[in-house]
Amino acid sequence: MDERRYLDLADVALKRVIAAFDDVELEDADVDSAGDVVTITLRGKKKVVLNTQRPTRQLWLAGSGRAWHFSYDESGSRWLDDKGLGDELFGTLGRICSEAGVTARFS
Repeated sequence: MDERRYLDLADVALKRVIAAFDDVELEDADVDSAGDVVTITLRGKKKVVLNTQRPTRQLWLAGSGRAWHFSYDESGSRWLDDKGLGDELFGTLGRICSEAGVTARFS
């Protein structure tokens, strides 16, 4: 994948994550976006960080004591974890939020 395509796809994904919290109460989740890093502070001060990794053309996610590296799967039009376990970016974020008692809509 070329740089331009990666940047476009990453931008869409980051905006989708930010938009998922539009209707979430501030005391449940606070979202901060700076450049290509989105930091989400969930209820109970649990931090989730999503950022681009341009050299590898991935999105990296850290939260709940774990980390994932997502690569874009052209055939499925989705971001999949590179460990081959089938973890998808938005599903993984949804699970992390749910574990903290926060409902965010990533549709």
